[in-house]
Amino acid sequence: MSQIDLNTPLTDESLAALRIGDKVRISGTIYTGRDAAHKRLVDALDRGEPLPVDLRGQAIYFVGPTPPKPGEPMGSAGPTTSYRMDAYSPRLIAEAGLKAMIGKGARSQEVIDAMVRHKCVYLAAVGGAGALLGRHITAAEIVAYEDLGPEAIRRLTVEHFPAVVVNDLSGADLYQQGFKPWRTTG
Repeated sequence: MSQIDLNTPLTDESLAALRIGDKVRISGTIYTGRDAAHKRLVDALDRGEPLPVDLRGQAIYFVGPTPPKPGEPMGSAGPTTSYRMDAYSPRLIAEAGLKAMIGKGARSQEVIDAMVRHKCVYLAAVGGAGALLGRHITAAEIVAYEDLGPEAIRRLTVEHFPAVVVNDLSGADLYQQGFKPWRTTG
């Protein structure tokens, strides 16, 4: 396991070196989005409409941030449970070119298969550390679905945003591999 600095937009080459358990620090632009925003994105794909943001080479952070304090770009920004986006993620990966997702918790096999086919990774941010994660956000702007409030899509500028690789391009799964040494047969 190593520490790797990633800069957005992400490329196949920048993701190829990642292995489960690697610590990453992301700098550049990432987008936010939870289930309501994901549903709207996929509905737009269904209608053949352009998406309100270009997700090619980008990362989506599954977060519902708290309001910022005066002078800050964003309040607490902890990850939300990722499986709620599993119904939508394969389409965004395959059709919109999404390269990374950041959240917490395991993903479905369908999502992992889409990540392998289309060279996308899943990263975990530390749950319960939203105030600390928010310190890595230097700018935030709502760019779509403002009516969704905290679930609106925001464009974040991040500096050294910390995460851990859970699913790499090979389909390896940190949650599955991490349990192996502790399992007993009986």
